[in-house]
Amino acid sequence: MREDRQRLDKWLWFARFAKTRTLAARLVTSGFVRVNGQRTDNAAKALSVGDVVTIALARTTLVVRVEGLGERRGPAPEARQLYADLNESDGTLVSEGDKS
Repeated sequence: MREDRQRLDKWLWFARFAKTRTLAARLVTSGFVRVNGQRTDNAAKALSVGDVVTIALARTTLVVRVEGLGERRGPAPEARQLYADLNESDGTLVSEGDKS
C-alpha cells in the first residue's frame, strides 16, 4: 500500500479507538464505521489524510478527521495527533474511554 494511505483497521488501532487490531477490524466489519459518509465493512479500506471517519460506539458516535497516518501504536497523546475531533459536543469524549 502507498505511504500516503493506511488500512482503516490499522489506523483505528494506532489512533486508540480499539484496544487491538482485531477489535478494530471487527468494528469495521460489523458496520460501525463510515468513511467520508459511506458505510464500509472492509477493514483494509485505504484511508488518507483529510478523510472523515465516523465511529458508532456503545454510548456515543465520534466524528473525526484524519490528520496523520500512524507508524506505531504509541501513547494516548501521540495517538490524539492522528485526528481532529469534529464532534460538536465536549471534545473529551474521544479519549475518556481508552485507559489502556
